[in-house]
Formats: sequence, C-alpha cells, structure tokens
Amino acid sequence: MRLAILGSETSWYTQDLLRAAGGRHQVIPVSFRRLAAIVGPTGGTVTSLVAGSLATASSAPVDLTSLDAVLVRIMPPGTLEQVVFRMDVLAQLENAGVAVVNPPRAVEVAVDKFLATAKLHAAGLLTPRTVACQTADEALAHFATLRGDVVLKPLFGSEGRGITRLTDEALAERACKMLEQFGAVIYLQEFVPHEGFDLRLFVVGDRVLGMRRRNPLDWRTNISRGATAEPFTPDALMVDLALRAAAAVGAPLAGVDILPGKDGQFYVIEVNAAPGWKALAACTGVDIASWVLDHIAMTVAARKR
Repeated sequence: MRLAILGSETSWYTQDLLRAAGGRHQVIPVSFRRLAAIVGPTGGTVTSLVAGSLATASSAPVDLTSLDAVLVRIMPPGTLEQVVFRMDVLAQLENAGVAVVNPPRAVEVAVDKFLATAKLHAAGLLTPRTVACQTADEALAHFATLRGDVVLKPLFGSEGRGITRLTDEALAERACKMLEQFGAVIYLQEFVPHEGFDLRLFVVGDRVLGMRRRNPLDWRTNISRGATAEPFTPDALMVDLALRAAAAVGAPLAGVDILPGKDGQFYVIEVNAAPGWKALAACTGVDIASWVLDHIAMTVAARKR
C-alpha cells in the first residue's frame, strides 16, 4: 500500500507510523501547507512538494491521486481560505478513488463542536446541555438555565485549548461580550459534575481500545493538561457508545471522550477525527499504529474488490 500521512513530517505519530509500516507499506509524510491542486484538460490532480520523510523546497512533487490512501493525522490551524481549500483537496482525493481516512465529511463534522454535538444528540447519545449563539445577550439568557456553571469552548479546537469554566455571571458576561466583539460563535455547555476522570475510547473500524484519564490538579482531563493515563478495558456498553459516536460523525478512526457523571449517566463529550494515541499506546502496550495501518489497508482492499 502507498500511503500519504497528512500531518507534521517530524511528529512522533509520523515516525510511529513509519516504524509500523516497515517494509510492508510505502509511507510518505505530507504537510498540509505543501498541498497544491492542478486542474487542466487532462483532469485534476493533487500534488505535494514532499517526497519521502526528508522534505525540501526542491523535492519532486508527488501525485497524491496516484496513491492508495491518505491518512489525515491532523488538521492544522489556518485562514478560512486555507481550511476550505484543504477540505476541497480531501474531497478531490476521495473523488479520485483514494481512500481518505478519515473521510472529508467526518473531518468537517468532528472539527466543528456544534455540528458534532448535534449529530451525537440526533443519534440518541447523551451529551451535556449545549447552547451555541452569536451574541452575549443570548448566551447570558441561557446561563441560568445551564445552572450557572458552564464550560465555554471555542467552536474549533482540541486538547483543551481555550476552554474555560464559568460560574460567575459577571465573568461570563465579560467573556461572552469579548467573543461577540471578535465575531466568534459562543459555545456553552453545562458543566457535568464528575469524579475527576473521563474515558478516552479509541475506535479503529470495529475495534475499541480504552484508557482512563485523571487530573487531580485541573477539572480538564486532557493529557496535554497534565492528566495521567491508565488502562481501561471497555465493557459492552462502552464499546457500543464509542462505535455509535464514531458512526454519528462518520469517522471509522476516532477518539471518543466519555464522561461518567456523578448522576450515574455517561455523557459523550467529543469525537476527535484525528486522534492521537501516544499516551494510549504507552499505557496499554498496544501497537496502535499497526492497528491504524491494518484498517487503512483493509479499506483500500475493500475499495478494489
């Protein structure tokens, strides 16, 4: 299999995938910023100025439409034009018969917290009560209905960046007015009381692997925020929740965050369509990169049948 990895060419994940690929697969690291699309009389192609793992400005272009698959490892920040173009490129690759993992629509849904939450709710999964609006007045009108304890999140973002818990109405008003001035969407979720941990369930096709994340110093349980990881074996209920959440977003490769509340309910907080697995692999001992490559290879084989 010839596979491009869209992400940082020097990241731990790229190196882990190169290790797992060994001599079985040809893996080409590709940066989103080096993507270019060519449309002409002979059709459209998507190229990259990257060849192999050592990329230079003079590297020979690689025709990504000639590859078997593309793995979207990250979706880096960018301007609206850049993000739209990148999504267009993924769609063109998919239209050209390349197996794109995750599919462009899944990436688009997962990166948008409101859309992802709406999809999860429509699938019958329990999510925290959520309000998304564009004015501070509207947000503050819902502050009390969310019990005066909310989590303010950027609509786009991951790893806990930009997330704030607000329990004071005056501070909530100040934060929401600032976001309104910046033209941002105000995304509020009711804070769910919990026991200081959540569950990250990693979905690869129909396989699910889990870890429990604890953070005694912060209500946020992201590993990047200092949380520690420990192995967690998901039971049938957790496996079902993870698979349903991934399916709701349309992501065969997904990181599903589930928060066990003090009320005994399990809340699906988020679905990440470009999930990391460094901490998960370390605490479980599972070669997750091989899982990912095997799933992509099966997807490619199924397309060719």
